[in-house]
Amino acid sequence: MTRTILFATAVSGTLDILFAMILTVLFGRQVDNMLRFVASGPFPSAPDWGTAGAVLGLIVHFTLMAVMATIFVLATRRFPDILRSPIKWGVIYGLITYVAMNWVVVPLRFAAPLPPKPLSIATQLFAHIVLVGIPFALIAAKTLRPSAVVERATA
Repeated sequence: MTRTILFATAVSGTLDILFAMILTVLFGRQVDNMLRFVASGPFPSAPDWGTAGAVLGLIVHFTLMAVMATIFVLATRRFPDILRSPIKWGVIYGLITYVAMNWVVVPLRFAAPLPPKPLSIATQLFAHIVLVGIPFALIAAKTLRPSAVVERATA
């Protein structure tokens, strides 16, 4: 179980942060500032910490990803049928994490306006579903059930 959580955290965490970095550059912003902003969630003064704040942003990001991976893996232990349909449950979990982060956590912490802008909704849904939820589910299905087979597209 621990290996699954660590592997899912590493894969999805890396995919998600690389996507965030690409978007940051495409929008003409600096990656180190984005990372310090991530760190400012739990550490409000992180934007003033320079490189240390950016490194802390990576740590915060992967910590949040580990929490999300742990919740998913624990859910598979309680509801093992999740492992039989990893794509479906990956999409569902991606939607759950999207709502939790973008409609609850971020607005409460940063007083972000609701609803988010359409571009933000699109990019965040992509990240949470394709880069987080589905990889979590596929990794869990493969590692927690050795005979697991990814569900068919027609299922």
